[in-house]
Amino acid sequence: MPSPKGASRAAPQPEGGAGPRHAGRGTQAKDKPPVLGLVQRGGRVVLRMLADVRQRTVRPIIAAAVAKGARIHTDEYDIYARLPAWGYRHETVCHARGEYARDEDGDGFREVHVNTVEGIWSLLRSWLRPHRGISQEKLPLYLGFFDFVHNARRRGKALLGALVAALVA
Repeated sequence: MPSPKGASRAAPQPEGGAGPRHAGRGTQAKDKPPVLGLVQRGGRVVLRMLADVRQRTVRPIIAAAVAKGARIHTDEYDIYARLPAWGYRHETVCHARGEYARDEDGDGFREVHVNTVEGIWSLLRSWLRPHRGISQEKLPLYLGFFDFVHNARRRGKALLGALVAALVA
């Protein structure tokens, strides 16, 4: 799958995760592996299952998918604290303070938010729900297929054509 290297904005956010500070974030050991989601607004989606939620784990995924210098919007989770040191512009919203979107430049448009990736999580959950209990072994395959379908931006027979073209290429 080609990565969205030209991304000007991405919103990574782990779904699942670890640590007592973030109740509800899963771990592989507890059979709820964390998943990192990156989405370029109006663009490509990248979803990856993680072994753990640490900077050394997410850094190579972000580096492969997001162009250096891109502006990345995240929540306040501390895993993203080193994004500026890694060469990205970083903006956060603090859900703990009730902040979900912020107008940075006073134009009335709340450009700093993670709503795009939150929408992806909602679509992914509703797509996975009928499958009821996917094994950790197979989860990366489901995530990869979801990536493909979302990024192909085709449905029905047109999606089949895109899938065949990707398999042949």
